[in-house]
Amino acid sequence: MAISRRISEMIEKSSWIRTMFETGSRMKAQYGPDQVCDFSLGNPNLAPPERFNRVLISLLKSDIPRMHSYMPNAGYPEVRETLARSISNEHGIELNSSHLIMTCGAGGGLNVALKTLLDPGDHILVSAPGFMEYFFYADNHGGTLHMVKSRDDFDLDVEKIESRITGDTAAVIVNSPNNPSGKIYPESTLRALGDMLTSKSRKIGRTVYLLSDEPYRKIVFDDIKVPSVFSCYRNSIIISSYSKDLSIPGERIGWMAVHPEAESVDEFLSGAILCNRILGYVNAPALMQRVVREIHDESIDVSVYKRKRDMLCAGLKRIGYDFRVPDGTFYLFPKAPGGDDLAVVSALQEQRILTVPGRGFGLQGYFRIAFCVEDEVIHRSFEGFSRAYSELTKN
Repeated sequence: MAISRRISEMIEKSSWIRTMFETGSRMKAQYGPDQVCDFSLGNPNLAPPERFNRVLISLLKSDIPRMHSYMPNAGYPEVRETLARSISNEHGIELNSSHLIMTCGAGGGLNVALKTLLDPGDHILVSAPGFMEYFFYADNHGGTLHMVKSRDDFDLDVEKIESRITGDTAAVIVNSPNNPSGKIYPESTLRALGDMLTSKSRKIGRTVYLLSDEPYRKIVFDDIKVPSVFSCYRNSIIISSYSKDLSIPGERIGWMAVHPEAESVDEFLSGAILCNRILGYVNAPALMQRVVREIHDESIDVSVYKRKRDMLCAGLKRIGYDFRVPDGTFYLFPKAPGGDDLAVVSALQEQRILTVPGRGFGLQGYFRIAFCVEDEVIHRSFEGFSRAYSELTKN
């Protein structure tokens, strides 16, 4: 065998999202792109803010010495200082540049955090539905991920999470706004989680860290606020990126911020900076660090995604689909008509509509629709959604 057994097993279990995306690519080649409605991948379809291009061009024309050279592994000090001030204002807690590490996107940041925290055999908990790549991130560093079913409204079930914590539990990952449900966890839930983790950490004799994965933090609707985990639990680490709010996922730029009062904060930061290097990231992209320093307060026009959400929800509600309107992100997570998410995805595929089964996020009986697509794709999908719904509910 040319590859390891472990990687071979992972390929078999690989992401449903990518599987459906690749299916969509084949269907587009067969039928034509305008004949397929591809809702499989959360790839932002909005252009970056216009200021992004201006700043990028200006930097490329500048004569900054050694602009593309190596830097401190945590990132440029001046970039970290600027972002630390912004994050402090947003989260209501005083950070300085030493509490911040620039990362290769949120995925890179999560891997750095887990590499720093995990010993072989350690466990990580995450609420279902959730992003299944977390399983692979945990495995990368000798850990095992366990999913804990959410409440019916997709809120965290703190009691269930508590029941799964043992002496081997190193961390809990939360993702709010949540992919795939669009749920924003309320402050009351996060405070209950923080109180539980404080108590449970004392009981098991080790600190259980809270990792908050927040790439959708600015993609929120209806004036709903995203609470800060920093105000709810001091042993918390926020990991985020500019992939969604600046529409630059391919540039792989993000950050990790550690609560300044976290236990062993200096030790963790030293370890994370080392892991940033030895995992092969070395440092976040130099040019993008300089760009986000200038435009960290910018965002795409979120009202465009809200319009798409409302358009999709109105159309599917008329047909009969059952769902909770998402608070944020660009995902809708309806219940599967008939209860079988694979059957729904298959029926929709017959209508040349690509979605992702809920089991791809650890929760069967639902399916995900990524509505970060052109309006025209949403409009022409309704006929196929209607035919599939009729077929699935005819008995």
